[in-house]
Amino acid sequence: MKSLTTKRNCLPKSPTESIAPLNRLENRLLPWSSYVIVPLFALANAGLDLRGPSLVDLLWNPLAVAIAGGRLVGKVVGITSFAWLAVRLGWGRLPRQTNWNHIVGLAALGGIGFTVSLVITNLAFTDPALVNIARAGIVAGSLLSGVVGSLLLLRAHAHA
Repeated sequence: MKSLTTKRNCLPKSPTESIAPLNRLENRLLPWSSYVIVPLFALANAGLDLRGPSLVDLLWNPLAVAIAGGRLVGKVVGITSFAWLAVRLGWGRLPRQTNWNHIVGLAALGGIGFTVSLVITNLAFTDPALVNIARAGIVAGSLLSGVVGSLLLLRAHAHA
């Protein structure tokens, strides 16, 4: 029994590291992965051809503007309206410490994903130029949704 007691006394009184090295590495890589690598991967796989018209020309094309605006406005109106309807009909309620400003911000963030939009674009258009313009609008709408949603949530948090 004495050897067991001696081994216990060899352990330090308090841990010298509270975060495992792997967790520390993961925490250091997370911002690079989330904000640089994954968006670059998504942009590269969006299939946007930048060899043709300038990016400004692509983004100001009426088709691209309509797609980008539709992604943002459509998500905000659709998600917020159905959340309001569900609460109004008693099918659900807002979580504690959540208000409608949070719902609108989260609805805007709903426009970030673009995988399905890219699939539909490939089915809807046969002209490569239109496909490229649509892809530019999809990527722009995703970026716009992310920025607007983040700003709305920051504002909602500041007023909560």
